[in-house]
Amino acid sequence: MSTDKPIPPATPDADSHTLPGRANYSQFAERYAQRVADKPHNALYERPATQALLGDVAGQSVLDAGCGPGFLSAKLAAQGARVQAFDVTPAMIELARERCAGQAVEIALGDLGQPLHWLENASFDAIVCSLALDYVERLAPTFAEFHRVAKPGARLVFSMAHPLRDWIDTRTRGGRSYFETTRFGLHWGGFGEPKPYIEAFRRPLADIVNGLSDSGWTLERLVEPRPLPEMKAVASALYAELEQSPAFICIRARRAV
Repeated sequence: MSTDKPIPPATPDADSHTLPGRANYSQFAERYAQRVADKPHNALYERPATQALLGDVAGQSVLDAGCGPGFLSAKLAAQGARVQAFDVTPAMIELARERCAGQAVEIALGDLGQPLHWLENASFDAIVCSLALDYVERLAPTFAEFHRVAKPGARLVFSMAHPLRDWIDTRTRGGRSYFETTRFGLHWGGFGEPKPYIEAFRRPLADIVNGLSDSGWTLERLVEPRPLPEMKAVASALYAELEQSPAFICIRARRAV
């Protein structure tokens, strides 16, 4: 996340009926798709960590939840997976369909904060959700829906902003306690003008982990990723920063057999 203009955090219930994901990315979907392909935060940091946790997907049915412009969906299909994907932003759906044309990928419009009613029970070997859950206020219902559509023994892999990192940043926490869920907004740099205004939720780590276990998932692995060595040559300052403290967490959980 790259920002340059702080916006005071809102209370967690302010406009809580309106999830921010669609409004966020409708502003700059094409610019995001063009930049995020090689943006160091993504290409040399989060995506490699998430994909390492996901592992081999050949011959498997995979749900890409919050697929954005389809980078991960296309890669999973190229590795032999049968992919169903969804996103809340119509412009992202169109970009993902263009990127995944001709591959074993089905893409739908769907909201992570609502029931995944079009997906059948116990239908996926793996579920992946890359940097999308920060736009959902209450995680437990989403984790419960993931559990419903996962086959016995399936794995869930997701990445999010690191809750302690975002709390240390006064722009995202304001004067709130670490233990509160906070809705905040920032203008992002790095994607051209006009700078998009992005809203998200910051929450304590316990809410993430307990939301998983309360929904029937067993935590297998929690990773605080480190940047790939290649980042040092293209973004030395960011590399040094991420070597000191993580920006994201990546988690793998398992549905009981």
